[in-house]
Amino acid sequence: MLRYCTKNNITFTRSRAYKKNDSCFVEQKNYSVIRRAVGYLRHDTEEELDLLNELYLYLGYYTNYFQPVVKLREKTRNGSKVSKKYDIAITPYRRVLKHEDISGKIKEELKAEYDVLNPAELKRKIARLQKKLLKLNSLKKTVERNGDNK
Repeated sequence: MLRYCTKNNITFTRSRAYKKNDSCFVEQKNYSVIRRAVGYLRHDTEEELDLLNELYLYLGYYTNYFQPVVKLREKTRNGSKVSKKYDIAITPYRRVLKHEDISGKIKEELKAEYDVLNPAELKRKIARLQKKLLKLNSLKKTVERNGDNK
């Protein structure tokens, strides 16, 4: 993995030995995407899994096509001061279109997919699935509580 990252100029962000708080860099999208959409509840039934899979599909479309992301371009250290320079905020979709190493065929497929997406409709579907997920979870807890009382 390290060899691949070095060869392709990718910053390797694996936790270092004795640095247990490195995980925030490795999993930095967990909160901004997944936790904000799903929360911290335990979803462990088949029905919840099906809803999560559908939710992640729409969430992926919404995040990758319509949510701009700021990427770190440069990080320099001057003594104890760290200076960071960021790229402009742009969606991952637009970033792929700008990249010259991506084939035209893939770009055309992404454009076709983008053309049929509606961000407002995606948000409504995401909200509907989130409500269903919360309802299923609360029903599950009610059944568990009633089962314990018998």
